Amino acid sequence: MNRKIVWTVLAFQLLGLLFHAHAFAADPLPNVSVSIGDSGSTESPGTSALSLLLIITVLSVAPGILVLMTSFTRIVIVLGFVRTSLGTQQMPPNQVLVGLALFLTFFIMSPTLGTMNQVALQPYLKGELTQTQALSKASVPLKKFMMNQTREKDLMLFLKYTKTEKPKSYEDTPITVLVPAYALSELRTSFQMGFMIFIPFLIIDMVVASTLMAMGMMMLPPVMISLPFKILLFVLVDGWYLIVKSLLLSFNT
Repeated sequence: MNRKIVWTVLAFQLLGLLFHAHAFAADPLPNVSVSIGDSGSTESPGTSALSLLLIITVLSVAPGILVLMTSFTRIVIVLGFVRTSLGTQQMPPNQVLVGLALFLTFFIMSPTLGTMNQVALQPYLKGELTQTQALSKASVPLKKFMMNQTREKDLMLFLKYTKTEKPKSYEDTPITVLVPAYALSELRTSFQMGFMIFIPFLIIDMVVASTLMAMGMMMLPPVMISLPFKILLFVLVDGWYLIVKSLLLSFNT
């Protein structure tokens, strides 16, 4: 995925976050003002400038962090495997696959995001919770989602590396340990699904190649002949429906 597609993903993530916040927030967002070196502030100008720099840095990497904490990783990898197994080069385009992955991510994550909005965002906007308390409560539903999709083997890898005792529940699991373990499990699961997607198309390639060799047509590229048959098979079995259904079911386990 080139640099242009990476920036496209980040842009869609930001738009999605803004859309979701606007859809769930019944009250208008509070006004935010930033002042550096205020005479009434107890912080020095250097400290305020450093805090502002840290906030900008966190916001710049937030979309990338959110990609690894949601279902986006598994979905976009599986969709990429579908296109590669079909051998259709750039069809569907990267923008279509990324857009589909984003909206499927919003659909799958909607219960988790709704819970985060109910227990953390709305009380924070009403002034019932501090920023620290809101972040702590918002992390609980997200931890529950990630823990359900994380293998114990992957989690123990990072727990042993940090010499941390095994937590009693997902609420006690450090987010710094859970995020990489979840990402590792998602990569494994997506590659397993990609392998199963490749099998029927590989069989078609083998049959076409063997047939052409038996007919003595060795100069004709087998991919040129097998591509229409693979597309026909994918359309006849309603492949996109089956792929999306498999992705949805994989997050219900």
